[in-house]
Amino acid sequence: MNDDDVQRAQQLIQAGQLFHQRGWVPATGGNFSARRDAQTQLITASGCHKGELTADDFLIADFNGQPLNGARKASYETLLHCQLYRWSDEVGAVLHTHSIANTVLSRRYEGIRLAGYELLKLLPGINTHDTAVSIPVFENDQNIARLAQTVDEHLRAFPETPAYLIAGHGLYAWGQTVAQARWRVEALEFMFECELSARMLKE
Repeated sequence: MNDDDVQRAQQLIQAGQLFHQRGWVPATGGNFSARRDAQTQLITASGCHKGELTADDFLIADFNGQPLNGARKASYETLLHCQLYRWSDEVGAVLHTHSIANTVLSRRYEGIRLAGYELLKLLPGINTHDTAVSIPVFENDQNIARLAQTVDEHLRAFPETPAYLIAGHGLYAWGQTVAQARWRVEALEFMFECELSARMLKE
């Protein structure tokens, strides 16, 4: 890794520590990446504890998901990161979490409507709490290439989509930088926790 990769890795390590403290990436769940250039990404290798990451837990992969360095195995879900980087040049980082709230909600609903929250302003194109966004939920699929194609078709039809959920499997959020992606994950996870609590109160 070059000096820029070391910096990217450190930012992703810090995100992993924060997310693990919040209970959003238990054990080896989740995966994180950052764009390096127009063709490659720095991404967590398979089987890494996201709260205990080190620089050795990252590999460089192209946007077809093929590792370009080291002996570490790429995560099976690398293709979902690749899809986002190919979809938009503005995607500079992708973060995937497995919180209780996003897992429970995504197992029960086909989409999560978020309305009236101040933290909606952290999402792209939103400058007021007086709005609503829909976070789509995609059915989990062990064929990751097929799932990536499904996501791609949705994002090309609805490019304003700020993030998505995989049923029972977690959140994918992105940003132009690691910091921006992290802020969006924090905002979304807060709103998911609010939605879960509110929906439980209604029942």
